Amino acid sequence: MSKDPHQLKHKVITMLDRKEVEFLDKLKNDALFSTGHKLTYNDILKGLVDLAIDTHLSAENVDSVEKLEEKMMQKIKETLEKLKEQKPSSEGAK
Repeated sequence: MSKDPHQLKHKVITMLDRKEVEFLDKLKNDALFSTGHKLTYNDILKGLVDLAIDTHLSAENVDSVEKLEEKMMQKIKETLEKLKEQKPSSEGAK
């Protein structure tokens, strides 16, 4: 996804439970201790939104968080399958 530094930004406020915030904290700490790079909550949430955009996720026929999660997982699986198909096979190189 192309990043335009001059693109207008919008503030979004969200309410997360403790488990969700602890998960974001874990991602932040994993990045910090493995690379020295400090990720923000904003970086992580933007990354998740960009992933949804890149997989062409839609909320059509979605009426609950559970259905949205199912649809997201399905899109990720489809994207992984497409990537596997695009990879040249290394079977013949042996």
